[in-house]
Amino acid sequence: MNDVIRTEGLSKSYDGFDAVIDVSLRVEPNEIYGFLGPNGAGKTTTIMMLLGLEQPSQGTAQILGTPAYKRDFGSRRQLGAVGERQVFYDDMTAREYLRFFGRLYQVDDLEYRINQLLERVNLLPAADARARDFSRGMQQKLGFVRALLHDPVLLILDEPVSALDPRGIIEIRELLLEEVRHGKTAFISSHVLTEVEQLAHRIGIMNKGHLVAEDDLDSIRRRLQPNPCIRIELAEAAATHLSTLAAQSFVSEVTAEGNCLTIHVAGPDLLQKKAAISQLLFQGGGIIIDMQTDEMSLEEAFVTITDSSVTLLLDA
Repeated sequence: MNDVIRTEGLSKSYDGFDAVIDVSLRVEPNEIYGFLGPNGAGKTTTIMMLLGLEQPSQGTAQILGTPAYKRDFGSRRQLGAVGERQVFYDDMTAREYLRFFGRLYQVDDLEYRINQLLERVNLLPAADARARDFSRGMQQKLGFVRALLHDPVLLILDEPVSALDPRGIIEIRELLLEEVRHGKTAFISSHVLTEVEQLAHRIGIMNKGHLVAEDDLDSIRRRLQPNPCIRIELAEAAATHLSTLAAQSFVSEVTAEGNCLTIHVAGPDLLQKKAAISQLLFQGGGIIIDMQTDEMSLEEAFVTITDSSVTLLLDA
């Protein structure tokens, strides 16, 4: 299958202000793509163009091979979208709201589908209460259910967990992961970076209208932090292991202080390197009490890229 989302040179200007500038990105089938950036970076404008609500000034945006702003209702059934804030009809209950959209999209076994999804996000007890009276977190969950109701191929989610409590975040996370396991693709814009870090297969970072990074998190980490640090506490003096570790091609620097080792490693496959170090220490009679990795978080990578206007990631 071709890319689920593909943009080429996508740009949007408003009265001389360039909100999105020459953005080319792709989202592959069956992946979760995290779309990040500070306020005003161009994320929402990009999403509006993907949804066909704004037409590009230049460039193209395609959803499942069709121009986003030319999609008919039939092709739009393949898409489910959740905005940061939900809008509800004043007097509709949650169940009536979902029935309305379910009939619009001709959902089979509609009542079963409504009950199934509401139960998954712990909203079934409130199904017959007015949706407008829900808390913001409950409204976010109801919007997520509405986006899933017609079983779309692609989900575009703008801040899907920002108003949720920890239990609600877990409910949405588990439901989203289950849907992706069953073949869906998700495009998520969020400021909850810890959640994106857990979910996303690849990440795109916007800054000042430009896509300044697009890769999986491990690759971004390696480019920003080429020599991550492993700290190991041993049951014995650490200095006896220095020469063995220093001789390894993937070790760029190793120091010992008391029974603690600090090891800087280079290259990909950090887990394999940690396993190799453990094996070397074991063969040398070492007993590991604790092992920790000083690895850059998504939050740290985000701040580094957006504060420093790092753009080399796209060319690497």
